Amino acid sequence: MKRYLQDLVQHDSDDKVILISGPRQCGKTTLSKALFKNYVYLNYDLAADREAIAKKHWSREADCIIFDELHKMPEWKRWIKGIYDTEGNRPRLIVTGSANMEAFAKVGDSMAGRYFQFRLHPLDIKEGVEFGHQSADVVANKILTLSGFPEPFLKNTPVFYRRWRKTHLDVILRQDFLDLTAVRSIKNIEILIDLITQRIASPLSYVNLAQDLQVDAKTIKAWTLLLENFYVLFKVTPYHHNIARAILKEPKFYFFDVPRVKDEGARIENLVACALLKEIHYIEDTQGLNARLHYLRTRDNQEIDFLVVVDDKPVFCCEVKTSDTGPSKHFEFFQKALKLKHAYQLVFNCPKEFDTATGVHVRDLTKFLATFSLMNYLQV
Repeated sequence: MKRYLQDLVQHDSDDKVILISGPRQCGKTTLSKALFKNYVYLNYDLAADREAIAKKHWSREADCIIFDELHKMPEWKRWIKGIYDTEGNRPRLIVTGSANMEAFAKVGDSMAGRYFQFRLHPLDIKEGVEFGHQSADVVANKILTLSGFPEPFLKNTPVFYRRWRKTHLDVILRQDFLDLTAVRSIKNIEILIDLITQRIASPLSYVNLAQDLQVDAKTIKAWTLLLENFYVLFKVTPYHHNIARAILKEPKFYFFDVPRVKDEGARIENLVACALLKEIHYIEDTQGLNARLHYLRTRDNQEIDFLVVVDDKPVFCCEVKTSDTGPSKHFEFFQKALKLKHAYQLVFNCPKEFDTATGVHVRDLTKFLATFSLMNYLQV
């Protein structure tokens, strides 16, 4: 499977250290090994590889050296900087990790000018269609029931997915968490994940969750941040031109593993959230733009599911519906307030597509996401 970042990573690796992060088992190692035929792979989780890394023992004739989970190494950024500065980028240097490497060991100024970062996501409808030559509806159904993670997606059986899902989360909580954090309340975090699962696509109160788990709200915030940093879930905050105010309002959370969400409407919204975040990370990592994903909500409960902001400018908003093709009455307010040119209502079961006189585009959700590119909505 040729992934959507492969050509870009291969090109940039000629000049820079490449950092590839993303959810565990989303294909980072497979992507890295597909770049060049002659590579050396060293996994910091393995004792023998840790020794080779410490002694800097590897073939200098290889096309690239892949360091997996290197962010678990103390002072890893200083170490990789030393390799780059003393040996150059030959062999090419690729660092992969299943956690937000900057969160656990800030890249900072010591690596400035020496690296490019890429965030690899699971398959979405667009990539699934391009890879498998299947219809958007077929791919969407697979992601909604089997996830977009490559292994269960390709195995294509519900039983395999259920077994994979259990071990996938176990490894994150019982290996990655313990390796990189001081958290020992794994059972409470499992309960927190279950509670968030029931509230996907709804504004989430840290205080309410804290009461459910009998801890304080600061602890809940810390735990959700850890789950974000390990790519279990991601946060979408309400939009406000004053970012500080947006941070104080209740966020929504979504999972990278879409089928984890039981409610159909919330699961479909989660599918769209993943596709939008993937596009946002893509333009940030490949175009150098600053982009964010928000939702829209006023004090009088006018709300739109998603807003994409690029370089502090609102550029695209969408409302997600299971079958309702009647455009949300809330579009008009936000279109005027934010001067939005691109407003879409994405309908999962859409019998007919149309445009309104006010500029709202009602589209079939799966067909739209099969060709969606955020770059088409930007003036770059």
